[in-house]
Amino acid sequence: MNQPLSIAIVGATGSIGEALVGVLDERDFPVKELHLLASDESAGQSLSFRDRQVRVRSLEGFDFARVQLVFFAAGAEVTREHVALASAAGCSVIDLSAGLSLAQAPCVMPEDGQRVMATLKAPFVLSSPTPSAVALALVLQALRPLLLPRQVVVTAMLAVSALGRSGVQELARQTTELLNGRPLEPRALDRQIAFNVLAQVGAANAQGHAQLEERLVQELQMLGNDPQLKVAVTCAVVPVFFGDSLAVSLQADAPVDLAAVVRSLEQAQGIELAESGDYPTVVGDAVGQDSIHVGRLRCGISDPTQLNLWIASDNVRKGAALNAVQIAELLIKHYL
Repeated sequence: MNQPLSIAIVGATGSIGEALVGVLDERDFPVKELHLLASDESAGQSLSFRDRQVRVRSLEGFDFARVQLVFFAAGAEVTREHVALASAAGCSVIDLSAGLSLAQAPCVMPEDGQRVMATLKAPFVLSSPTPSAVALALVLQALRPLLLPRQVVVTAMLAVSALGRSGVQELARQTTELLNGRPLEPRALDRQIAFNVLAQVGAANAQGHAQLEERLVQELQMLGNDPQLKVAVTCAVVPVFFGDSLAVSLQADAPVDLAAVVRSLEQAQGIELAESGDYPTVVGDAVGQDSIHVGRLRCGISDPTQLNLWIASDNVRKGAALNAVQIAELLIKHYL
């Protein structure tokens, strides 16, 4: 790698921000200085990095000229408000908030990042895909030599951590209230999430699609370099703290060779395939792990060109923090 970089993490006290600090430490990323930034309310906290405590400072007024790379892991509005300042200061940006359009910040996977980065110039402005797109794109990439998907149908069952730390706190609070027989009053969400499933994430547009669903479609098309790929998405929130589960159905252009699919997934880097007859879960397999876990492989009941499967992955660690740090590793190795 090149010389160490000075790095900033915006949203350092959130779940993804804390995971970014941990992954940078674990992977021995060449950090010269680490600047942890958050809102005024969170400033003053400290996070551990390389056996020392790094103090969190306010984002407001931070001079981005002090760093060469910044991770935006706060809300979309925070990204949109500050990204121009970072770029004007010569910083490369990796956005994890989905706050920028894909035209402003193309999404990349480390496994295929150089294809996109080679067309861009420094300072780079890139997006790390949404966690569901990371998981599904990795599987599609492994299967692409075997089949050409005509359509992808995915039901994404998202953990409450997809809503940020407030989602985690809301599920914990609601669960405690219900188990103690107290009346429940939803706060961070518009209705009960404890022991329930919410069929929509965020507001829907006039066509009934949530912004996250539209984003997932666009990201899968970009990551697969296939703007004509047909993708149908339903995102729901389930009462799980961490880890996303995806039920996926692929429509191929020819009958699926299930044995070849199994071999391809077994050999794919970053994928753990469950044994035949078994299936992965987020709690038992995925949370805290760097791999995408896949199981329940089967062809369609009445359609041999259909492939159905189940994916479990850690949305915060693998789907967000690790993918973003791996993008940064590509940047520092080849472009910065």
